[in-house]
Amino acid sequence: MGSSVVDPDLRLALVLVALTALAATAGHLSGLGEGRPILVAAVRATVQLAAVSAVLLAVVGSLLLSAAFVLLMTAVAAVTAAGRVTGRPLRSPGARERLLSTVLPIAGGAAPVVLLVLASGTVPFRGESVIPIAGILIGGAMTATSLAGRRLREELEQRRGEVEAALALGFLPREAVLFVIRPAAASALVPPLDQTRTVGLVTLPGAFVGVLLGGGTPLEAGAAQLLVLVGLLAAETLAVWAVTELVGHGALLDDVPR
Repeated sequence: MGSSVVDPDLRLALVLVALTALAATAGHLSGLGEGRPILVAAVRATVQLAAVSAVLLAVVGSLLLSAAFVLLMTAVAAVTAAGRVTGRPLRSPGARERLLSTVLPIAGGAAPVVLLVLASGTVPFRGESVIPIAGILIGGAMTATSLAGRRLREELEQRRGEVEAALALGFLPREAVLFVIRPAAASALVPPLDQTRTVGLVTLPGAFVGVLLGGGTPLEAGAAQLLVLVGLLAAETLAVWAVTELVGHGALLDDVPR
C-alpha cells in the first residue's frame, strides 16, 4: 500500500478473497442462509466496480458524458427502489407507472442538493467532482425511498382498517392515508439522523476516510464529510417526503384505500 491510497495489487486481491470467504462462511454457519447471497454480492461488486472504473476513465473529462452517467445512476437507483418498495417484479402489470413514480423521490431528493452544491462553488463543476457527489446523494435518496416505501406498504397492510374508518368519517383520501402513514415514514430517517449525530464519535464515514487516504488533511476530510452528511440528510428527507405524498395520492403503491 502506498502512502495515501489502496494499491490494486495482489495483496488487495488476496485480502478481498479472504474477507469474502469470512463473510460467506459466517452467513452460512450462522444459520442465516446468506452464504450464497454474500458471495454473489461480493462478486457482483467486484465486476461492477471494475466496469464503472473503466467507464469513468472515459467520461470524467466531459461534463456532458458525466451528466449522462448521473442519469444512468438515477435510472438504476429507480429500478432498484421500485422492486424494494412494491415487492413485485419489474415485468408485473403497472411496473412502468411504479418505476416512474420511484424516479420522482430519488431525483427530487438528490437534484436540489447537487444543484445547490455546484451553484455555490463548494464542489468544482467538473466530472470528477460531479459524479461522486451525485452518486452519494442518489444512493442516499434511493435507500430512503426503499425504506420509506417498504415501511409504508407494511403499515397500510396492517392498518388498512384505520384508513377505511377515516374515509368513512369523511376524511379525504389523501388525509386518511397520511394520517396513518406519516409516523411510519419518519422511521426511514432514523439511519441518516443517527449517522449525522454520531459522526466522529462512533465511526468515521467513507468521505472522511477517502479524503485522508487521498492525501488530504484532517480538516479537509472533516469538511468533505460534513458536506456529504448534511447533503444526504437533506436529500433523504426530501425523498421520504416525496414518497409519503405519492402514497397519499394513491401512486407508487397498489391497492391504497381510496
